[in-house]
Amino acid sequence: MIDNQPAELLRLLAARLERLSVDSRWARRASGLRGNIIKILEQTDAGEMVAARRLHLLTDSGFEILRQAAQDIPDLEDLYKKKLA
Repeated sequence: MIDNQPAELLRLLAARLERLSVDSRWARRASGLRGNIIKILEQTDAGEMVAARRLHLLTDSGFEILRQAAQDIPDLEDLYKKKLA
């Protein structure tokens, strides 16, 4: 079983990863990672112990995918300026 805070963070990450557009090149990786996060949360909910290193790896990976996906979002201000030019 894990502390409430890491579990809530993993739940939040899973929800955010689910919301990535299917058009994103990161969507497939996000889906796989989300599946792993859900599996870990199910294990901890069942009272099983999970290594802290694994939790940190999943958390770091989740944030990295979200960071990369966010960088792919076009800057609307730049697009607007290009359209006016």
